[in-house]
Amino acid sequence: IRALVYENGITFQGSETETFAFYASPETIGDDSITKPYPGVVLIHGGGGTAFSEWVHLWAKRGYAAIAMDLSGRRPASPIYDETSGAFKSDAGAQKGSRTRLEKGGPEHGHVEKFNNVGGDLTDDWQTHTVASVMRAHSLIRSFPEVDDERTAVTGISWGGYSTCLVASVDDRFKAAVPVYGCGFLYDGESVQKKVIDSLDAEKRKEWISRWDPSNFLKNCHVPIFFVNGTHDVHYPLDSYMKSYDVVPGAKKIRIELKMRHGHQPGWEPIEIGLFIDSHCRDGVALPTLSKPVLSDGLIRVDYSSSTKIASAALLYTSETGLRSDRKWEKVDANVYDGFVTVGAPPKEANTWFLTVTDERGAMISTVVTIQ
Repeated sequence: IRALVYENGITFQGSETETFAFYASPETIGDDSITKPYPGVVLIHGGGGTAFSEWVHLWAKRGYAAIAMDLSGRRPASPIYDETSGAFKSDAGAQKGSRTRLEKGGPEHGHVEKFNNVGGDLTDDWQTHTVASVMRAHSLIRSFPEVDDERTAVTGISWGGYSTCLVASVDDRFKAAVPVYGCGFLYDGESVQKKVIDSLDAEKRKEWISRWDPSNFLKNCHVPIFFVNGTHDVHYPLDSYMKSYDVVPGAKKIRIELKMRHGHQPGWEPIEIGLFIDSHCRDGVALPTLSKPVLSDGLIRVDYSSSTKIASAALLYTSETGLRSDRKWEKVDANVYDGFVTVGAPPKEANTWFLTVTDERGAMISTVVTIQ
């Protein structure tokens, strides 16, 4: 796993800035079974995170050239390797206290830099530097001779998912994007970020929404995008999430998991992330495609097309009110047929529902979420 520092091209408080990143590929981890050039992937961490060497190592094992940058102006500790075999052992950089501030590190990854600095000089805003850092990382790996510059993707977790929404909407060189948790419409829902946005004065609030809410970017997103989230996420709740999904004009899929945990490791674990990116960057088998649910005579029908066998399907719904992160959900198995699934309609009092379909690989995909 290589450590590197690259120039951002953006100034902060009058000085040039740099970003630290980890980079790995099948070649750097000693795997000569995969033919060059490799597809590339850019990895964006969330709040409290950093450039995770474990993350790039996971993608290198998948056959990708992977780069993960730190977006708080820091350098994490070097990864640890087995003394005997030399194999990757652990991600020392995941320990928050082991990170060193760069001399040209740019803004912090904090609320002040994300929200309060809005207005005036764009170079004070964390988002400006984040988008620049990610796009520079993308350009950097595309320049490497071992990377196929026409087969690259981006994925990010939490604030990294938020950033993925921004970047995928302005950098159309990507062939696939996977925002995990992150979305837009944070000013208009139950997100914990709404309180921070509402605490800004009226002018700054309006400008933040216009300048930095992903809802204003996603309407221009034509990179195939895969939204991954859970039913109970407090940072990016379903109401904001579905509005974000709906505004995307290009190709899109969605995966909503019951009570999906929120965090970096839970955010890179779903196998569907790799399968989606593989389908756009490695000629992999695509995830199933689902139609919008049709409710008629007390029965829900969802048509599907899939190159893999569908193993199961289910209806998930909630009839409770209050915060979405606190609601109890019910799950009902659906009937799987050739090309479609059916299930009885949820109770009349159900206010939020959707179906999931799981194929023989264990890959799950969701329908759009109906919110009443």
